[in-house]
Amino acid sequence: MKITGGKRYALLLAARDSEYVKKVYGGYFNVFVAAFGEQGEKWDLFRVVEGEFPAMDALHEYDGFVVSGSPYDAYGNDYWILKLCLLLQTLDAMEKKVLGICFGHQVLCRALGGKVGKAFTGWDIGLRRVKIVKDLSRCSFIDELGEIPPSLSIIECHQDEVWEVPQGAEVIAFSDKTGVEMFTIGHHILGIQGHPEYTKDILCSLIDRLLNNNSIERDFAENAKVGLAIAEPDRKCWEKICRNFLKGT
Repeated sequence: MKITGGKRYALLLAARDSEYVKKVYGGYFNVFVAAFGEQGEKWDLFRVVEGEFPAMDALHEYDGFVVSGSPYDAYGNDYWILKLCLLLQTLDAMEKKVLGICFGHQVLCRALGGKVGKAFTGWDIGLRRVKIVKDLSRCSFIDELGEIPPSLSIIECHQDEVWEVPQGAEVIAFSDKTGVEMFTIGHHILGIQGHPEYTKDILCSLIDRLLNNNSIERDFAENAKVGLAIAEPDRKCWEKICRNFLKGT
């Protein structure tokens, strides 16, 4: 039921809740709503990784959509990923606001005609300084920050990346590690490679899981944790960027 006068958003969750996130936060849905939600809004959860999608005839009821990160490859051909690509193409045609985070950033790119694949330089885990492109006259959601910062620190955890953005897309941030940290299409599509919603404890738990299943080496994991211990991500600024984008016109 839509709250009268309030906006309505949907989280398209492409990952299963970890035991840690369930125990501490009650699930990733709560993490996202805490980061991007505001009083008076309605947020719905669709576990797309489990094949749960919004009805196509109900898409018009939403003001925006957020696509989460995922351990799956955005270039994979699992049925739910292909179905998600079709949904994203539909939302783009409707010019609905769509914010893609990590896997979401990559699958948005793929769905709309770009190219994604394994990162040429391997895993990026920890804090990354992201450089904002100077001329952002079209990005009101960043302009509203006031003075545009030259760079922002964000939590990253990915081994895939955007190779080539879709036609008509604009790269608005990059880093020493990744060429496409953020991209936009028009005023309705925003992809962010990093995790503006993550807290440091969530990443530390994820690092432990990646180490335990032999996805990363122990030295790499320990170095990532050291980096987290001595610096902070610009979470408040990233949350404001995401909120400005989702709630803006």
